[in-house]
Amino acid sequence: MTTVLLVEDSTTTRKMISELLIKQGLKVEIATDGVEALEILPTINPDIVVLDIVMPKMNGYEVCRNIKSDPKTKHLPVLICSSKGEDFDRYWGMKQGADAYIAKPFQPKELIVTIKQLLKG
Repeated sequence: MTTVLLVEDSTTTRKMISELLIKQGLKVEIATDGVEALEILPTINPDIVVLDIVMPKMNGYEVCRNIKSDPKTKHLPVLICSSKGEDFDRYWGMKQGADAYIAKPFQPKELIVTIKQLLKG
């Protein structure tokens, strides 16, 4: 089963994205901030990371940089899903190594299609 690590500090958004992914037959593991995400990453070995940017302790840009600079996880697709939707935010997210960037609010179909494309690699 495909595992998604969802890193999101908002309970409402986390629940909504989680339910959407589970309906698609994906297994969802949750981290509520960047520090927690990096701690559990090696133990759950996800197939993809869906990452918010604005979070306590460590922001999504830092998490993405950490994932992409580690030889063990650099191949892991990272999808940033953030309320920061300006062109600069997208540019900066991609500069950190993100494989895709979706601005909130998004259409559920856009999220699913993007995840499926990243998983095909």
